[in-house]
Order: sequence, then C-alpha cells, then structure tokens
Amino acid sequence: MFLSSYENKIDKKGRVSVPATFRSYITTQGYNGFVSYPSFSNLALECCTQDRIEKLSDSIDTLNPFEEKRDYFATAVLSESSNLIFDTEGRVQFSKKLLNFAKIKSDILFVGLGKTFQVWSPKNFEKFKS
Repeated sequence: MFLSSYENKIDKKGRVSVPATFRSYITTQGYNGFVSYPSFSNLALECCTQDRIEKLSDSIDTLNPFEEKRDYFATAVLSESSNLIFDTEGRVQFSKKLLNFAKIKSDILFVGLGKTFQVWSPKNFEKFKS
C-alpha cells in the first residue's frame, strides 16, 4: 500500500528518487515502474501500478462505445498516461508535460493514497490541504 508523504528534489537531469516504500510496494506487484497521468480534479499527477491502469482500461471498455463520455474518459486517462520505469537507483523521469500540468519545478511531493498515490508541488498540496 502507498502510505505517508515524502518530499524529494528533481535533479539537474530531471530525475527524482521514488520513496523506497513506494518502490518496494510496486516491485512486489511484479513491476519495475508505474503509470502516471494528470489528475481530473487537482493540480497533481495520479500514479498507479500497471495492474491498476489495466483495470481502469477494462472499466472504460464496459461503457457504451457510442457515448461521448467514454471517449472523453479514455482520452483523458489513457492518452495522457506515461509509463515511468525505475533506473538502477530507483529514480524516474516525469515528462515535462506532466510536470508542467502539476506546476512542479524542483521540489516534488509523493502522497500515498492506499492503492494509488499522487505527485504534487509541495506548495499546491499545502493549499489543497487547507
């Protein structure tokens, strides 16, 4: 499970170290990385395991194929998703597009939400909490 919050810095090459507890949970699920996409409701990035994004895709497939909401949902989640793979030191590199969406510059906050986690700018997360 993804629990607690961890703040890290993005290095000069654009990489960030993923918290060890998050990496451990992801690797026990059989993956060497995770999927990230822009949040629908916050200036944050949603992050989950490959298994979770596949379940989300399966649920999209159950929607009426002729309904506009289905296309919107599939496009908003799946077309904006990025697979992020851990390097040998447990770092990932978020795309500039994702970082710009969440207004993340150099400091990054990993926020555990149980089965998923979010990535925030620490300042925006403080505003959200208050």
